[in-house]
Amino acid sequence: MMRNTQSIRGPVVPERGLLRPLGTDEVRVVGGFWAQRQQVNGGATLGHALEWLDELGWTGNFTSVANGAGSRERRGREFSDSEVYKIVEAMSWEHGRTANSDLDARIDALTSAFGVAQFEDGYLHTAFGRPWQRPRYSDMAWGHELYCVGHLLQAAVARTRTAGAGPLLDIARRAADHVCEVFGPDGSPSVCGHPEIEPALVELARLTGEQRYLDQATLFVDRRGHRTLPAHEFGWSYFSDDIPVRKATVLRGHAVRSLYLACGAVDVAVETGDDDLLAAVIEQFDRTWARRTHITGGMGSRHQDEAFGDDFALPADRAYAETCAGVATIMLAQRLLLATGETRYADVVDRLLHNLIAAAISDDGRSFFYANTLHQRTPAQAQGDGERLDVGGGLRAPWFEVSCCLPNIARLLASLSSYLVTADDTGLRLHQYADYDVVTRLADGGPAGLEVRTSYPEGGDVAVRVTRSGGTPWSISLRVPGWAAGAVLVLDDERRPVAPGDVVLNREWAVGQEIRLELPVRPRFTWPDPRIDGVRGCVAIERGPLVMCVESLGDIDLDALRVCTGRDPEQAGDGAVVRARFDAARESSWPYGEPADRPGTLAPLHLLPYHRWARRGPATMRIWLPTT
Repeated sequence: MMRNTQSIRGPVVPERGLLRPLGTDEVRVVGGFWAQRQQVNGGATLGHALEWLDELGWTGNFTSVANGAGSRERRGREFSDSEVYKIVEAMSWEHGRTANSDLDARIDALTSAFGVAQFEDGYLHTAFGRPWQRPRYSDMAWGHELYCVGHLLQAAVARTRTAGAGPLLDIARRAADHVCEVFGPDGSPSVCGHPEIEPALVELARLTGEQRYLDQATLFVDRRGHRTLPAHEFGWSYFSDDIPVRKATVLRGHAVRSLYLACGAVDVAVETGDDDLLAAVIEQFDRTWARRTHITGGMGSRHQDEAFGDDFALPADRAYAETCAGVATIMLAQRLLLATGETRYADVVDRLLHNLIAAAISDDGRSFFYANTLHQRTPAQAQGDGERLDVGGGLRAPWFEVSCCLPNIARLLASLSSYLVTADDTGLRLHQYADYDVVTRLADGGPAGLEVRTSYPEGGDVAVRVTRSGGTPWSISLRVPGWAAGAVLVLDDERRPVAPGDVVLNREWAVGQEIRLELPVRPRFTWPDPRIDGVRGCVAIERGPLVMCVESLGDIDLDALRVCTGRDPEQAGDGAVVRARFDAARESSWPYGEPADRPGTLAPLHLLPYHRWARRGPATMRIWLPTT
């Protein structure tokens, strides 16, 4: 269905699709697990990131290349512009959430710098195009010029949807017009080595109503996969340029590139009514989720090329699971949810949010994981200057040479409320559980308001109270997660079991009416598919949406751990307890032979949520536990 989306605040606002996202002004997170993280994001992470961007000269690049003073000393990698744009996007969503005047002033200052650096024809990049620099578009594989423009466009969308049209939108439109001129039907047939421009152009088209932006995004999606980029040592799949999007059956190659391209393809499919393209991406994602995804929802099992491995190649100790790939997976799953209405995609968002995303950022918001391992064999040590360029996991670092992940987390957290609730023709659908208030209007124009309070993810109680309602029936839909067999719904003092999926309640609601959902968050064993050789013979423990792990600060040897699965795990605070033993190691000059027969004594083993690991200092950790 077509809808008017001009007034909706959010990073993804399709004009078609089964579901309409509610904007950041219609849903307000007011407490609990995610409110605390949003507060840290706005109060610490954004300022921390800006300090690094300023100190490293990445923000200063825009003015230095424009005024010529010291311009030959541009600092940072060729894609550093994009990190500045992502932070501007995050600040825009945060300003829309809090009306922070300091953020407003900083956005304006950075916008002025972007304008100074922009060429008259709309081209904008600080590493190319000037007499002392490489020519424009001379390195489509690695230059990241269109990738950076994509993040500029998304920053402009965020700024416009939260503060109204202004200079940043003008800059973005000139940049987008330039891209359409250079890469349009009669222009260069090339594509960018890093997809990102595709979803950005579609969102700008949604914002402005400009058809040429949607047409250009469609061209980029259709051109991908014809090997127009140079050959790469890891293959054309690294650039998602090996197989046309419509013919691929699984996500492959560099994980973030592949996921961003899939986001753009879904956006194009939805806006153009291309059901075949949408079906192709659904098939790719579903197969990837079933065969190439870690238990945390992390994507990517190869460090060398930040890439997906083959089906079921998911070693725990070599999991890459880049934080940016986690953000991109949420972006894609949310698009698929809006397009299809299928609740399993909300389950995907739930898993990523409460495991990989919650784990990636530190408690103070000033350090983060780039990669998210599932098994840390040795405690990692920070470098003396506090800056770690290693992306292998073990300790969160304040910054990396490639620091794409922190701005990505920042923009996701700042806009998080737009991922929680949607509307359809009959009412409201609650997809994610947190403490939030909803104030909106239904498809028929009638008022609707909800107050949601919960102990999720540690607890399974969800209370939904109606705060606004008109005089006609409308529906409230609640998601029962796929793991929640045995859930119970309570309405009008009547208790009834509900199965995983959507529970739809349609009636003429009265203000003050309450619905309660009881989700069984007791700990449970989870076994891997036997085709995953890397964790065969192991078991994981999950508790509600949370993946558990064992962490050691050096007091126990996790390599000697064996878990007994003869008794169900038990709850302990927000963690779990299982019975386990530690077998004595066999000292030998050869690591093969007969099995060692030195079993230890079974004793309680305490596990904690994965998102809490590595917060007490360098530690070893594992999610997948060998069984007795």
